[in-house]
Amino acid sequence: MRLRALVDTDALGLRLLGGEDELDRSVRGVMTTDLRDPSRYLSGGELVLTGLAWRRDAADSEPFVRLLVQAGVAALAAGEAELGDIPEDLTAACARHRLPLFAVHESVAFATITEHVVRQVSGERAGDLAAVVDRHRRMMISGPAGGGPDVVLDLLGSDLDLRAWVLSPTGRLVAGPKAAGPGLPAEVCARLAGEHLAAVRTARRGPHRVNVGPVTYSLFPIRGGGRGQQAAQPSQVAVRDVRESLLSDWLLAVEADAGEWADERLDLLHGVTQLIAVERERRDGARTVRRRLAQEVLELVQTGAAPAEIAARLRVAAPVLLPGLGAAPHWQVVVARVEWADSGPDTGPVAQSLLEEILVDPLAGGPEPSDRIAVAHTGDEAVALVPLPAVAGELDTSETGVLADALLAAVREPLSAGLEGDGRLTLGVSAAVHSAEGLRGALEEARHARRVAAARPGRVCAAGHQELASHVLLLPFVPDDVRRAFTARLLDPLRDYDRRHRAELIPTLEAFLDCDGSWTRCASRLHLHVNTLRYRVGRIEQLTGRDLSRLEDKLDFFLALRMG
Repeated sequence: MRLRALVDTDALGLRLLGGEDELDRSVRGVMTTDLRDPSRYLSGGELVLTGLAWRRDAADSEPFVRLLVQAGVAALAAGEAELGDIPEDLTAACARHRLPLFAVHESVAFATITEHVVRQVSGERAGDLAAVVDRHRRMMISGPAGGGPDVVLDLLGSDLDLRAWVLSPTGRLVAGPKAAGPGLPAEVCARLAGEHLAAVRTARRGPHRVNVGPVTYSLFPIRGGGRGQQAAQPSQVAVRDVRESLLSDWLLAVEADAGEWADERLDLLHGVTQLIAVERERRDGARTVRRRLAQEVLELVQTGAAPAEIAARLRVAAPVLLPGLGAAPHWQVVVARVEWADSGPDTGPVAQSLLEEILVDPLAGGPEPSDRIAVAHTGDEAVALVPLPAVAGELDTSETGVLADALLAAVREPLSAGLEGDGRLTLGVSAAVHSAEGLRGALEEARHARRVAAARPGRVCAAGHQELASHVLLLPFVPDDVRRAFTARLLDPLRDYDRRHRAELIPTLEAFLDCDGSWTRCASRLHLHVNTLRYRVGRIEQLTGRDLSRLEDKLDFFLALRMG
């Protein structure tokens, strides 16, 4: 806004004392101060409001005005409440430095002027930014010259003083303003993604506001290609629509409380999310080739094609997924399934998109995210084909591959929030194989590992090939009612006794089995005298009718603890 507009606003009660020729200056902000040297807090273009408490005598006016001019302020407005008329020395100093000077009537609060200036400046900035965003949208739709979401986030920071980040549903930082310094900490990203998913699941209207310590964030969904748009249909259909896009939509996290924003600013942020959605659709389009390759390989493996035919497709896939790779890579298979309690919508595409997102960071091997996996889907199942570079026929030791536990370490919290109530995500990871002959076995191994994960409690579970052994291999196939009965028969007497006497028989039993029945090692671990340990073990045997010196009874207790 221009200084002239302030003079023309009667409600502000500003009286021009000097600088009439400078009224076309732009005002980009406002600051209230009584510091003798406020220059460190000025960035240029401000209207400075002061009550003159800094002025002790006439000699103070000249250095004060000189500092303001050096900082590039637009004008000075001095209040009449303390001294009455504005001192002549201040008027003269402003005239010498060509700094416009206003007198503020004692009946006008500085807060009134501040609110007016901020409202006008923000409105103009929003209008200018809206035009820039619209232009940027057209550039991105026609091609990648727009520069991606980072450029839009930089515009939000420079024109509206809003720090904002784009996050995936797993809490991965997709984009952020380059000028905003360090990105959001990983734990904050996970918290925001989880809060967003939980809000969407309960159909709360956005933007969703979240407090993380002293900072308030407003969360806006980013939906592209019509995903997640709810039509005016029965409530059950609307819920299904939410679940079809819940685990695949990005979100925009803004460091501000949008609860009191005007409609114009909310519309602007909605336009920003639409703009970022264009980039999301472009990135999804870039995955089309990889998805098609994965689909072709999966169909060949499942139909029992000859290893030579599968190997031919793998040779085509390798340079696409790992450009410049010399030797043929090793491969891993990861299987994922999203399940809803009432069957819900077709979850194959959602599981595919989610698995692509989950597998970005574990494969990065550095600060930049990787996007080299190929994921297909069949029915409600998504299958990822993960390339691992090989050197001279051996697995590259710099590539550890995908580990089940590490896979979910960063994503369990947000995804659990999104699935709370009636959803589950289970994943299985195979061992690495070095040829087409091993790929069919890797697929079955990953599928079986996923079934092991599905037998565990929790909304988000994963299992790896290392766990497909002995009792763990068999447990998922024992009916739930049989498992519950078996566990209750062995452990309920001990739990009841512990509850009544605080005897810690269950922890003692776990430690005894972990120590392979060694009295001395177990007593040392529990910090007990051996006689005390013998008493507790005897009580366990008495309550259950079992003998912990027998291998069969030890095995039964071990299985009961694992299933319980």
